[in-house]
Amino acid sequence: MNAKNVGLKVPEPKAACKDRHCPFHGSLKVRGRTFTGKVIKSGMHKTVTVEWPRLFYIPKYERFEKRRTRMKAHNPECLKAQVGDEVKIMESRPISKTKNFVIIEVIKNESDTG
Repeated sequence: MNAKNVGLKVPEPKAACKDRHCPFHGSLKVRGRTFTGKVIKSGMHKTVTVEWPRLFYIPKYERFEKRRTRMKAHNPECLKAQVGDEVKIMESRPISKTKNFVIIEVIKNESDTG
């Protein structure tokens, strides 16, 4: 099964899937914002929570504080991201009430760094 081009220079997944919300093998189109973060939860069906840190400036103290952003993203069967993996997610149409992003690349596997 041939994977279609998602519009970014990301490698195509080696495995094939029949997931209709997969940007490579299904009908889901990706557009908008792109983020890179770490998978921290994968308890829900085909869904992972991705987190990345950011700095927030506090004018009163003229300093930065660490904050984090957490997003739920769709995890296609062909990518199989797991807890601890570094992933790239991209915006899509709403897939569910809280999911507006989909994983398009697994950058670093937790099992590879072992």
